[in-house]
Amino acid sequence: MKNNRQPLALQSRLVPVAVIPRLEQALPLAEALLEAGMRQIEVTLRTPCALEAMAAIHARYPEMVVGAGTVLEADVVPRLLDAGVCFAVSPGLNPEVVEASLTAGLPIVPGVVTPGEVERGLSMGLRLLKFFPAEAAGGARMLAALAGPYQHTGVRFIPTGGINAAKLPDYLAVPVTAAVGGSWFVDKSLLEAGDYAGITRLTREAMAAADA
Repeated sequence: MKNNRQPLALQSRLVPVAVIPRLEQALPLAEALLEAGMRQIEVTLRTPCALEAMAAIHARYPEMVVGAGTVLEADVVPRLLDAGVCFAVSPGLNPEVVEASLTAGLPIVPGVVTPGEVERGLSMGLRLLKFFPAEAAGGARMLAALAGPYQHTGVRFIPTGGINAAKLPDYLAVPVTAAVGGSWFVDKSLLEAGDYAGITRLTREAMAAADA
């Protein structure tokens, strides 16, 4: 496995996880986040326009760190790089996806939920993993217990899945939490309603909570 990867430089302890149904929503969403001071976003590959949305955000706002979520296939990696994507995130630890990303020099954060998966990630040289689905798997207490035997390795986690504003402090209190992935402040319902001011407000509130 060729090792050209660069470490992922997180801009915040929050990662907005957005599903963008229509391309015309991409730039207003990015603007709403930037207005709040948020300079990173994960756009999930769950809609037909996702790649175009990421490319549009990167082209208009190169200062924003754009990540691709729900990366399930290795052959999408070159298209992510063409779109200006800075990092990839997957729900599980697929060796083919990880290898393709690392070979291309694209930081990847694969999902794990068991000790075996953590150890497999470590064996591949990964030190940043996604704890998913966080709430369904036992929440912040489960993350702390899961990470316990591995803290000396330097591994850190981005818990994602079912987390809301009320749960945010619990995850951020876990020492191995690098950042928290959340969708409550970029919810699809806000996009569909065109409530970009609401996205800015909720993002500011979430960032303030993270800073506290």
